[in-house]
Amino acid sequence: MYSTMPDTSRSLVQRIVDHFRTLIEDGKLHSGMKIPSIRSFAESHGVSVSTVVDAYDRLVADGLLVPRQNAGFFVRSFQHGVRRDHDARGGDEAAGFDSLWMLNRIWQNHNVEINPGCGWIPPRWLDEEGLRRAMRNMSVHTNGTMAGYGTPKGYLPLRWKISDWLNQQEVFCPPEQLLMTTGAAHALGLLIQLLVKPGDTVFVDTPGYSLLFLHLKRVGVNIVGVPWTPLGPDIAVLEQLLREHPPRAWFTNPRLHNPTGASCSTATAHRMLQLAARHDFLIVEDDVCADLDSAARRPLASMDQLERVVYVGSFSKAASPAVRVGYIAAHPDLIEDLTQFKMITGLTSSEIGERFVYQLLTDGRYRKHLKGLRDNLSRAQDETRRKLVEAGMVLFNDARDGLFVWARHPSHDDSRALSNRALDKEIYLAPGHLFAHDEAATPWLRFNVGYCGHDALFEFLALA
Repeated sequence: MYSTMPDTSRSLVQRIVDHFRTLIEDGKLHSGMKIPSIRSFAESHGVSVSTVVDAYDRLVADGLLVPRQNAGFFVRSFQHGVRRDHDARGGDEAAGFDSLWMLNRIWQNHNVEINPGCGWIPPRWLDEEGLRRAMRNMSVHTNGTMAGYGTPKGYLPLRWKISDWLNQQEVFCPPEQLLMTTGAAHALGLLIQLLVKPGDTVFVDTPGYSLLFLHLKRVGVNIVGVPWTPLGPDIAVLEQLLREHPPRAWFTNPRLHNPTGASCSTATAHRMLQLAARHDFLIVEDDVCADLDSAARRPLASMDQLERVVYVGSFSKAASPAVRVGYIAAHPDLIEDLTQFKMITGLTSSEIGERFVYQLLTDGRYRKHLKGLRDNLSRAQDETRRKLVEAGMVLFNDARDGLFVWARHPSHDDSRALSNRALDKEIYLAPGHLFAHDEAATPWLRFNVGYCGHDALFEFLALA
């Protein structure tokens, strides 16, 4: 019943996905039925566990299977007469390779060996001992109770530390203009819910941050992509778009841009602010990689002093992904509105997390950690770029900072097909359509330099 027919035109993962999809659509697997476990399917068909994990992830993301903790995978219950029409989605092997599938896959594949498509710092580059030391010190030196809700804007000593750091970046921002959040994703979610409503036009970077696009699509806004160049957004195209689609806000990532790795030039940054003033829209500056920047570039907020720029920062990149602490710096009136909205939707953020970050910033190790992290990134950038070029890849720019490299294979117009082939080699790539708000086909891929230390990756690319 569960045999998969050989078909070299499709990846093994896709053949498994299509096999179960057909069984469900033909009624051979009914709602609520349990399918074989990942391990039993892998053993009975002679395939790797990671291949089956990937196939089941796609089926979950496509709404065909439901995972139940400690029980396995079950066919989702559908309303009578409702049919999952695969043909309506195009029927090609890349159909399930979308942003939601990618988001689900992140949480279940941390331990994949060759994973250049992921978005986080390698754990070996993080200061594990420093994190443990900060946690111990927090428990010993914390004054007062740790059992309360905390304050709506967040832990005041940490807001003072962030205020000092922003002042060093030439952004005058007293603690009253800072709101702590549960990471940058929470910050962006609060801003989207407060600033825009269905039908509003919102500008985004293209390519850009896929999680941001999912947020905006759920609100029902009109998303307009501003294309990126190696020096930042394409100003000529931006000016044309502003004539056609006046936006409520522009969500952008000007420094160590995700996914291209590019940063705005000073001239481009000034022009962005001039156009924001002329056309009366806000700029939400996502600067989560600021601590990874060895060039010490100025944020947009330093040129605007939080008049039209809303600044979003986070400690989750450089300190640890487990540190879900971010913040918003903005005009006082907007901060007050955001604080009220934060209280309505979630009361406060975690004061324990904020106290932990404060301890991390004050125990004397963090600056040394950041220097070591930037040095590791610089070496990995040089090595990854050299090997990508040797494998025949074309690079988007010549930047040497940050986590990401944006590159394309000259023989593939759609990087989805290449990414699907890589899955059969247990290589996890990030095809460029995942970073487009309309998920349009593109030859580009994002490479995380911290996970490009495997010769098998470049051998695959050279032969692709």
